[in-house]
Amino acid sequence: MDDDVRYSIGDLARRTGLTVKSIRFYADEGLVPPTGRTSAGYRRFDVHALARLDLVRTLRELGLDLATIRRVLDREAPLHDVAAAHADALDVQIRALRLRRAVLRAVARRGSTPEETRLMHKLAQLSDAERRRLVHDFVEDVFGGLDANPEFVAMMRSAMPELPDEPGAEQVEAWVELGELVQDGEFRASVRRMAEHQAAERAAGDTTGLHHALTAAVRERVGAALASGVPPRAPAADAVVDGLTARYAATFGRPDDAELRRWLLRRLEAADDPRAERYWRLLSVINGWPVPESLTEVSAWFTEALRARVAP
Repeated sequence: MDDDVRYSIGDLARRTGLTVKSIRFYADEGLVPPTGRTSAGYRRFDVHALARLDLVRTLRELGLDLATIRRVLDREAPLHDVAAAHADALDVQIRALRLRRAVLRAVARRGSTPEETRLMHKLAQLSDAERRRLVHDFVEDVFGGLDANPEFVAMMRSAMPELPDEPGAEQVEAWVELGELVQDGEFRASVRRMAEHQAAERAAGDTTGLHHALTAAVRERVGAALASGVPPRAPAADAVVDGLTARYAATFGRPDDAELRRWLLRRLEAADDPRAERYWRLLSVINGWPVPESLTEVSAWFTEALRARVAP
């Protein structure tokens, strides 16, 4: 092309595919200044204006605002820095759109009411830090000021909800339910009672931590009883209870006697809230962890079996 060639706005429109109105607007804004004017006052543009206009169109299609484009054209801001900043901003927007999509899918799947939809949208829009703060405040509220089981408290404090960049509807639903759960006054009071029980146990000399082996033993033996259809109050359940109380006695260094059974019953009753298990299942769904097998039925069977064998 010859640098001496001059183009009218109509010429630029035909060459770029932009409308005359858009080119006139960019010229009025000073983004594509004319090279000169005809004797009749019509604006004329050179080949450099054509290239400048093409860049303006490209940057606008990429979503940059006019002020930023002006800074790039005037070399006040390097294009690569502007591109990096804009890409970061788009990442945030894309994540927000993915969240909205997941919320809408969850609403469609659940058949949510307008009130539920508003709550779901509000909780889903929280930032990662705000989600963690909500759960962190719950943990500090229910365990604060108590010398509860340190391993359990550490586990509660470290397990924070982390929605992925592209959550599924199930993960959004789980987060909304968890967000409601940790703000529920009755659930907070229930977990606080469990923490107080742990603190009382520690004050009485219990320095043990988490007991995964005991939990596995209860799951295995009670699970077998459930699978065989053995009722918790039936004589056939005696062997299951005897075997498990012997394990607890060995683990905690206590005699396997009636007092141990009363102590164990109090321990199970202090943790008898299905919402506590639900809390961990929801966290697992949100974070993409393996969802733990439910212990609700197992715990209910063992508690009832002990209750039937403990004198009033």
